[in-house]
Amino acid sequence: MTALALDGVRIALGDRALVDGLDLTIDAGRCVTLMGPSGCGKSTLLAFVAGFIDPAFEARGRVRVGDDDVTACPPQRRRIGILFQDDLLFPHLTVGGNLAFALHERVRDREERRARVEAALREADLAGFASRHPATLSGGQRARVALMRTLLAEPRALLLDEPFGKLDAPLRDEVRRFVFDHALERALPILLVTHDEADALAAGGPVLRFGAAGPLHG
Repeated sequence: MTALALDGVRIALGDRALVDGLDLTIDAGRCVTLMGPSGCGKSTLLAFVAGFIDPAFEARGRVRVGDDDVTACPPQRRRIGILFQDDLLFPHLTVGGNLAFALHERVRDREERRARVEAALREADLAGFASRHPATLSGGQRARVALMRTLLAEPRALLLDEPFGKLDAPLRDEVRRFVFDHALERALPILLVTHDEADALAAGGPVLRFGAAGPLHG
C-alpha cells in the first residue's frame, strides 16, 4: 500500500509565502481536500507535487510516493496522476486512442493494448465507444474517459484540481461518485483541490483550509 507524503514544503512567490512548513501524509485509499479562496496557492501546491511548478515560484521540501523520494524526478517519472477542470482529451484521437496513449510502453502487444482499452471502456460504461471521437461525447462521458486514461497509466497517487467545476449539479454528483469510487477502490492516495463543500464531503477525508491572510502550514 502506497502513501503520498509532503515533508517541510514551502512555496513562495517573491516575499509572499503560500505554503510554509507543510508536512502531510495521505494514506492509501484516503483523500485530503484543500480549500480556500482563488489565488491562495492550492493549485500551485498540486503543481509542486506533480513536478511542473512554474519556476517563478520558490519551492522547497520533499515529495515522497511510498518509499520513493520523487522530488527531483520529472513529472513523467513520478507516477502521480492528475485530473483538471478540463478533461484535456486529444481531439485528433479516438476515445480508444486517447486511452491507449496512457498505456506504459512495456505493454507492446497489440491485442493486450486493445484488451486493456476495452476493459477500461466497460468499467466506464462506455463499451463500444473506442472508435468515437471526444467531440461526440457528453461532458460526463468525457470526464469518465479522462479518469480512465489517467488510471491506465497506473499512477501511485492521484491529484484532483477542481475536476468537477465545469459540470452542472446532477452531472457533478454522478462524475464525483465515479471518480472517487474508481480511485479509492485502487487504494490511491488522493489530494483534492475544490471550492465546493460537497466535493469535500464526498471525499470523506480531512480538509485543509488555505487562509486569505496567511500561508498554509502543516
